[in-house]
Amino acid sequence: MVRDFKQFEPLRPASMAWLALVVVAATLYLFGLGSAYAPTNGDEMVYIHIARMTAESGHWLPLQSELVGTRNTKPPLLIWQAMVAGGWGQTWNLWALRLPSVAYTFATTAFLAFFAYRLSDPDRRLRTACVAAALYLLFFSTFRYGRVYLTSAPETFWLALPMWWVLWLGLRSDTTASGQRARPTPGPLAYTLFGVAMGLGAAYKSFALVAPAAAALWCAVLLSMPWSWRTTVRTTIGTGWSTLLGVGIFALWFVLDPDPASVWQEFVVAENAGKMSSSMGYWQAALSGPYPMWTQLLAYPANGGLLALPVLGFCLLALRHARTALRPSRLRPAAWVLLAWVVVWLVVFTIPNQRSERYVIPAMPAVAIAMALVWDRLPRLWFWLTLLITLPALVMLGRISWVMGSLGIASPTELALTCTVAGLGIASAVAGMVRGTWARNASLGAVLAVYGCFALMVQPLSNDQAGYNPTIQAHMQGQRVAVPNGFTGQYERFHFLLHGARITPYDAEGRNTGALYPDLPPPERLTRLLAEFDAVIWLQDDLHEQPSCLPACTLIAQRWHVKSRHKDGEVTLSNVWQVQEWLFRREWLLRPAR
Repeated sequence: MVRDFKQFEPLRPASMAWLALVVVAATLYLFGLGSAYAPTNGDEMVYIHIARMTAESGHWLPLQSELVGTRNTKPPLLIWQAMVAGGWGQTWNLWALRLPSVAYTFATTAFLAFFAYRLSDPDRRLRTACVAAALYLLFFSTFRYGRVYLTSAPETFWLALPMWWVLWLGLRSDTTASGQRARPTPGPLAYTLFGVAMGLGAAYKSFALVAPAAAALWCAVLLSMPWSWRTTVRTTIGTGWSTLLGVGIFALWFVLDPDPASVWQEFVVAENAGKMSSSMGYWQAALSGPYPMWTQLLAYPANGGLLALPVLGFCLLALRHARTALRPSRLRPAAWVLLAWVVVWLVVFTIPNQRSERYVIPAMPAVAIAMALVWDRLPRLWFWLTLLITLPALVMLGRISWVMGSLGIASPTELALTCTVAGLGIASAVAGMVRGTWARNASLGAVLAVYGCFALMVQPLSNDQAGYNPTIQAHMQGQRVAVPNGFTGQYERFHFLLHGARITPYDAEGRNTGALYPDLPPPERLTRLLAEFDAVIWLQDDLHEQPSCLPACTLIAQRWHVKSRHKDGEVTLSNVWQVQEWLFRREWLLRPAR
């Protein structure tokens, strides 16, 4: 018996271009993954420090830290992930520690691309799926917190699983004739698995995440099917069971930890309950405090980063059509799931006194899908403005790379690659501004070029040649080395550069409690540190100066350092183009002269 198979139709050039965009964006997540200059949260090194100390203890619990008050400020699952990925210290490098975050991000991207594909019109499914995937990968919240160790990727993945299941049920509902048969609903096993997913997501960040996850699940189930008392009661009981199970899984931390009192005090009281209290009073703080309520309304655009304006345009478009679209007959069940996902997370995290756009990152997959579905309806104005923003950014990144080449930091090949990507991004931006119909797609290419330029630009500062060579590292084994620490826990990065050295931080700016001699003038401070330690890492203040301790000290090695904090007046309109005057300095490894 001969079967007839539909002949495979090759992809059209436009489809191949969309797939290439997604592949390049995903590849960028792996490129430079081990770089110390990868966009991240300033506290990343704090939790890498906790993971390293706990791994060195040889036990899963209790968590360990030399930093006062930080030992139990994150649940253990985040710490255990690093311990396993780093081989309990055997493969302790940033690439290994961050790779699980990328795996979670790619899994979430695959899910949202699949559902964008299924929700779209048949003639544009592949493009819609690629747009959703590209948007999610190019949101700055994903690029910053979806590929580094201190991440939002794990909780985003786990807390999204219940929503994906309900969304799948909504898709099945769309394929049935209305009223001919009951729409499928989650059963007891599904709610149990929902609770497990919530618990795992909470075990990465906080038990508080169970609240928006459960509320979004409850609303999504009820809104995506015809109302009835039986369905409401069944959904409420099922969601309640998922909530209890999720909180119960998180509570295992208190059962397993030998010091549950410290967990309660440091995590529950200080880290979580503190975000609900304010000395100003709730409404005063909500209206005029350090985290006013109105700023949370811009959480989704803020998470968009360079795509903030298109996200804002999408939000305004949604509000404009809300009155007619919110009629039950106007929205498909799957659309109600996306709506509940986005709105509930925003509402829940508008309530605490401490508000941040980072708290709604687990809802960004829904934003990406919804934007992709109405991609052609988004006003071009927002994309033109985005292109106007990316143009100077690309020019400035190209200029920095050029200066790096002139200083000998970047090789001619590295300079050529960065400038090529910057040129492609500028060409994309100009094309989108000249031809209006290209503006939407060109904005994605321009934003991708900005990320690519940055990754290529910092590559010469991140490769093995930019660090201390194996001979220097072997010489520093067991040596007492004083290192700068401009922000809490930042000294931890030197454990990746000088493996086996006994690191002691000194506050580079004299702000932290316990700083070593912060009131001494820099030359006297350096001399004092050299007298007490086997070696000192010192940051150059002026690009043309030499270590003030010479000839009483020996310069063992040096590498380039990028200044991340500048004093008032250091960067002005008159010198902003002269990057070498304010961005680059040297880091010296010094020891007392023998």
